[in-house]
Amino acid sequence: MIMATKMLKPESADYAAYLKKGIAYHQYKLQMAEDLVSNPDAKLKDYININLHRMQRVEKTFDISSALSGQIANLKFKINWLVLTEHWCGDASQTLSVFNKVADASNGRITMKMLYRDQNPELMDVYLTNETRSIPMLIQLDENMNVTGTWGPRPLAAQTLVKQLRSNSATAANYTTELHLWYAKDKQKSLEAEISKLIFRANLSRSGSLS
Repeated sequence: MIMATKMLKPESADYAAYLKKGIAYHQYKLQMAEDLVSNPDAKLKDYININLHRMQRVEKTFDISSALSGQIANLKFKINWLVLTEHWCGDASQTLSVFNKVADASNGRITMKMLYRDQNPELMDVYLTNETRSIPMLIQLDENMNVTGTWGPRPLAAQTLVKQLRSNSATAANYTTELHLWYAKDKQKSLEAEISKLIFRANLSRSGSLS
């Protein structure tokens, strides 16, 4: 049975409550490891196992550029990142570690909390991608809980690639293979550029210039 969810408007969501409910990255990984052991679905267990290894690889290989490091260091105010995700999500496994590294490097200027999509459908339905509950979806908030930007479910170049692959019957079935090859070649550089734009939008909002 499909349960109806109450549609929220962005301005009516209680973001402070969602942030309080959210979990930190290290806790998310611990719960992910527990899910790997206890999940009864063999296919989902495979996804979770692969995703844990991807996250560990990104943690080891990704380094923040000097340009983004400088941008983070110049933040004079607090940013909150609220991320809707799930353990089985392949795009999350390629991106959450990067967002976490940036948050860690901010010395408290950026706080990141994760929420499970399927436990928070009313919030997810505010941030649909082409009418679908695509994840990860990051909501950027200032210290007053105003939305200053969103990101998701993947970098624009990857989103364009997926659209092309899924529209072709010859590549639609195996599009995820090509997607993760793209991530491997890109080395999170596209994502880093989009994170920089998110932070820039936060600065515009703070100065009153964000339309």
